[in-house]
This record gives sequence, structure tokens and C-alpha cells, in this order.
Amino acid sequence: MSNEVATLIGDVLHSREVIDRSGLHARLTRTLALVNDTYAPTTPLRVQLGDEYQGTFATVEQAARAALRLRVALLPEHDVRQGLSWGEVRVLQSDPRVEDGPGWWAARDAVHALEEAEARPATSRRRTAYRDAGPGRTGLEAWLESFLVLRDEIVGGLSPRSLSVLRGLLDGRTQRDIAGDLGISASAVSQRVRSDGLGGLLIAEEMLKGAT
Repeated sequence: MSNEVATLIGDVLHSREVIDRSGLHARLTRTLALVNDTYAPTTPLRVQLGDEYQGTFATVEQAARAALRLRVALLPEHDVRQGLSWGEVRVLQSDPRVEDGPGWWAARDAVHALEEAEARPATSRRRTAYRDAGPGRTGLEAWLESFLVLRDEIVGGLSPRSLSVLRGLLDGRTQRDIAGDLGISASAVSQRVRSDGLGGLLIAEEMLKGAT
């Protein structure tokens, strides 16, 4: 069986250094379940080996938004490296699920590209990359890569408190509710939204909806 889908492949950075491996696995599993419930992937995100996970989505937009939600849910304690793609994926085996094909390979290539980017100071905050394996979609890779570079730069520079604000906003909570949860004033939340670029990030995420 084969079809064209958006593939998301990821892994937890520096997971071998984590002492509580079972705790990390439990948190990753809960986070994947949250993202699955929110974005309804065509193949649910699931842990593959150790700290690696993957799944597929009907659109690249859904995969890209799910990648942000997943990363923000794990930060600041754990960070992830995520490769996205569009292209044909073949299911070689259903249980346990084994996938292959150009779309799967492209997502894996995106992960490898991140490993190289993280070693360079100018791109050390990159955590998400995209590769396109679909015919006739050459322009998509360039604009989506540009978007992901800027998104990662913003998220990578956020403090733990600002990450908490962003998590609340992505969950659809009001700034007043977030302020109550964090024990700070609503104006302090509003200031973080402006000064840390959270407002622009949320607008960009909304504009991404239905883009592809």
C-alpha cells in the first residue's frame, strides 16, 4: 500500500544523558497522545525506538503545526529534532508498522540536515527541517524552510516562563487565564507576547492553516 502524505520523524536530543529514562518515555508518550488528539494524523505519532517517534498527516501544514506543539510541550526540560516531508510512503508491514518510500526517506534526510545545521553557530537553534519528495512542488520546500528557520529561532530563544505563556496560547487560553496560572499580572503576559515575538509567531501559525 502506498500514498502521498506529510511525514514527521523526530527524536529527543541528548536523551542518553537523561537519568530518568522511564520518566522521559512516559512524558514523550503523553505528549504524542496530546498531539494526536489535537491534529488527528493519518497515522498516529508513536515511539519507534527509544527516543525516536514518527507519524503521518494529511497535509504539510498539519505536520508543521504538530511539530511546534510537540516541541513546546517538552521544552524546556527536553528538546527535539524533527524532520518533515511530503511524498509517497509505502507501508511494508502493518504490525508492527514498517514504512518506506520517498516521503519517508525525505523526512529522514531532513533530520540529517538538522544534525549538520546544529553544528554551525548561525543555525545552532534549528530544530525543524523540511524536504519535499512530491513532484511539481519545488517551491514549497524553499518557503517552508524559511518559515521553520525563523520559527525555531524564536522558540529557541524563549525563557521557561515565556514557553509557559506560549503553551497556554497554543492551547487557546486567554492571556488573563495564563497570568492566573503563572501567578503574574496580565500586563506581564502581554509584555512577553509582544517582546518575545509570541504574537507574531501565533499569527504566522494561523496563516499557515490551509497553506498546503
